[in-house]
Amino acid sequence: MRRFLDRLYAASGALAAVCLASIAAVMLAQAGMREAGMLFRGADDIVAWLCAASAFLALGHTFRRGELVRVGLLIERLPAGARRQFALAALGFTVLFCGYMVYAVLRFVYESWKFNEVAQGLIQIPIWIPQMSFAAGAVILFVAVLDEFVVLVRGGTPAYQAAEDERRASKDFSETL
Repeated sequence: MRRFLDRLYAASGALAAVCLASIAAVMLAQAGMREAGMLFRGADDIVAWLCAASAFLALGHTFRRGELVRVGLLIERLPAGARRQFALAALGFTVLFCGYMVYAVLRFVYESWKFNEVAQGLIQIPIWIPQMSFAAGAVILFVAVLDEFVVLVRGGTPAYQAAEDERRASKDFSETL
């Protein structure tokens, strides 16, 4: 199961990177076509969808790498016993919040599909198609947070904490800049 989850997080991070590269490609194509006197209709729509996809698909991977804003500044100042309890409470709340977010997002996308909602830009496609990246990213973030919660409940070290400890051990303090 661990291997599957790690691959899921890595794949979502890689897909987010592909979306970023695709944004660059679309924007370069649009600029090149403009210089050649041609229009790239719908490029703004495509870039907007790719931007949203890159942001949401990266959430789970980013969380596991310890790169999302957390309450670490507060937790680090607590004694060891209280630190663990506070971390459990914070992750438990985050599991609940992400679970509700998944419910709301899936309902939102389902309603777009149910009512045959169409994108309002130049590209007239069913809006649920680009919204699926939002849903996938929310689900992957929920799985990542739940995964870390289970690790912490079992007495292990969450991946985000291990990544942060590794950065500090290698004297990488770039996160504090």
